Amino acid sequence: MSPRSPIRFAAACAFAFACQAAADLDVPMSSIPNPDAEVAVAAAKAGDWQRAITGFSAALKAEPDNAEFHNGLGFAYRKAGRFDDSFRHYRVALRLNPELKSAHEYIGEAYLAAGDKAKAREHLATLERLCGGRGCEEYRDLERAIAAAK
Repeated sequence: MSPRSPIRFAAACAFAFACQAAADLDVPMSSIPNPDAEVAVAAAKAGDWQRAITGFSAALKAEPDNAEFHNGLGFAYRKAGRFDDSFRHYRVALRLNPELKSAHEYIGEAYLAAGDKAKAREHLATLERLCGGRGCEEYRDLERAIAAAK
């Protein structure tokens, strides 16, 4: 074991804890430690969508093909009411990782906010396939959001 391994392990553990806390708040996060993403998650937890946008944008400069960072940026844009930007980043996230469940949930919620229940249902159907039925939180959350939509 290299001398840096314990440090990396500790950082990974701390980051995993931050990821779980972010998940509990419905904020997407990557499994790859990135200080800008950590700032973005903290900002999202606080409802500071502009700071979250700035953080996820910076994280993407370092890792432009990180589907979870695109998903996080889409999430922050959606919460900030910037739907065109939100959809753009959700689509990139899904192009990079078509099985990213949280991206399907969040883009479905964005479609609902934009008044397109049919597109939201398409993503619910994808989640049903990915989750093996109704067996995941993302499916249940989007299902509830669709049921609550006018």
